[in-house]
Amino acid sequence: MKSTRLKFQNKQGHTLSARLESPISGKPKAYAIFAHCFTCSKNLNAVGSISSALTANNVAVLRFDFTGLGQSEGDFSDTNFSSNMEDLTAAYEFLEENYEAPQIIIGHSLGGAAVLHTAGKLKSINAVVTIGAPADPPHVKHLLDESIEEIESKGEATVNIGGRPFKIKKHFLDDLESIESDVVIKNLGKPLLVLHSPQDLTVEIANAAKIYTAAHHPKSFVTLDGADHLMSDNRDAEYVGHIIATWATRYIVEKTHEHLQTEGDVLTRTSSGSFTTEILAGDHFMIADEPADVGGTDLGPTPYGYLTAALGACTSMTLKMYADHKKWDLKEARVHLTHNKKYKSDCEDCESTNAKIDHFDRIVELEGDLDESQRKRLLEIADKCPVHRTLHSEVKVNTTLKE
Repeated sequence: MKSTRLKFQNKQGHTLSARLESPISGKPKAYAIFAHCFTCSKNLNAVGSISSALTANNVAVLRFDFTGLGQSEGDFSDTNFSSNMEDLTAAYEFLEENYEAPQIIIGHSLGGAAVLHTAGKLKSINAVVTIGAPADPPHVKHLLDESIEEIESKGEATVNIGGRPFKIKKHFLDDLESIESDVVIKNLGKPLLVLHSPQDLTVEIANAAKIYTAAHHPKSFVTLDGADHLMSDNRDAEYVGHIIATWATRYIVEKTHEHLQTEGDVLTRTSSGSFTTEILAGDHFMIADEPADVGGTDLGPTPYGYLTAALGACTSMTLKMYADHKKWDLKEARVHLTHNKKYKSDCEDCESTNAKIDHFDRIVELEGDLDESQRKRLLEIADKCPVHRTLHSEVKVNTTLKE
């Protein structure tokens, strides 16, 4: 995905820091806003993984830091739930004015509560999503239990949340108490998707039941079984992104846009900040990445993984074509492959002239009523698949800079 750093101003004149994640395949079919959890930031790993999954489904995502958090201006101690809603509105207006009015709004934890209280006022929003959200914003007070008495008596207190100190003032508590959620959720008037984990220890799943019960149809619930509140496992966050993208297609209005043009057959794009690479092959979209142990986010196969997969796919296709031509009873061809090189170490040494030998171990598994001579012939045919022959041929790659 392409990641663009942006800034916009909120109602108080503070500059808020944001990122717009855009898909590779031309103009997105829809824009989304992501509101992060209480005291978090737009750079939470889960937010990035969800955004990557959404862009893979051709949805652009604006994620931003609320006032006083992350890289946004302002003093966090002067903010409250109402100011968060104002920041969400400012993000909506920024997208509407500079790109396209967003159709999807997503909120995590307290950000989800803010989304529920804001979405009904945003005209173009056609799909609302909450992730691990409290049914009532005052729920966040349980994070402040040990300091509430001090806040009430002294007007403020420094509270440790997630290992970091935050100054919380009394107006924050007063603002929470003034929020009434049941009526707002009941009158939302927009399709709602509620995602929550039964194992969420920060915001209990009973909150999801309250939100779902209060809302009118169309509404949907998906359980995030096994996930923690912050979705620290990237697989959980990626799953959430794909679920949102699939669910939202029923409600968003997709405009006709000119797709991204390429002078070749395949286009790849790797942006700053990660190894995650988008691949556009014809009309087909894929993602390549590196494992976490070498600095990637493991959102897709490695480049060598795709190369190995190409050999395997070509082998099994060639076997099936040959068997069909011969009218042999090959019901299924399975090809098990292993490639022993590591892309990152080779890339770091890419200027070296000492070529390494690639080793592909390929085991062919044939299912069907085949005699021994047919099986032996198919094994010979495996070496004749076009990709196999390409790997054994002299290959020239001509590289130029695009002006």
